[in-house]
Amino acid sequence: MVQIGNEWDVLLADEFAKPYYQELRRFLAAEYSRGTVYPDKHDIFNALRYTTYSQVRCVILGQDPYHGAGQAHGLSFSVRRGVQIPPSLRNIYQEIFNDTGIDNRASCGELIPWTQQGVLLLNTVLTVREGAPQSHRGMGWELFTDHIIRLLNVREDPIVFLLWGAPAGKKAELITNPCHLVLKAAHPSPLSASRGFFGCRHFSQTNEFLMRHGFSPIDWTIR
Repeated sequence: MVQIGNEWDVLLADEFAKPYYQELRRFLAAEYSRGTVYPDKHDIFNALRYTTYSQVRCVILGQDPYHGAGQAHGLSFSVRRGVQIPPSLRNIYQEIFNDTGIDNRASCGELIPWTQQGVLLLNTVLTVREGAPQSHRGMGWELFTDHIIRLLNVREDPIVFLLWGAPAGKKAELITNPCHLVLKAAHPSPLSASRGFFGCRHFSQTNEFLMRHGFSPIDWTIR
């Protein structure tokens, strides 16, 4: 039984009991038993643990976790302190600098300070086989994260959804509540950042939207 430890437990209880999720659990048990899967199974739901439902003000939605050793820890694009910053996160830091002037380029890659301000760092798929990007695509995670987006969609307080990459961009059709802001861009990986991520100005646009609705801006600084 999954225990997140906050209000997500009640909100997701029915989802965890559905047949597709039970099948996903069986698949994951086999995957973890016969090879290396990221993140560690105790870290799969860290995005939900760090940012509770009622705290969410911004969602950064990526694709699937980093697939290299020591990188993924359950928060999209984040790595723990001491781990070399992956190229996608370097590009995110570069866009933050270009957009806001905040310079994280010499900082660590652990994005927990953002989660503490209401940023949900979610991927469309929450696990991946080592060295095999998108290897857990189509196994049920998309249904699960669709449900999370739908739950957030019905919130009355405005939320900014930052959808990076094609899989994340498909979630836009689930966000029908006009009080929210949806911003889409290319994925920040080196393969696509220059084709629509750089120059997206999502970080300043997020804060402009939040302040316009009476909320504090997010401090994108990482120390």
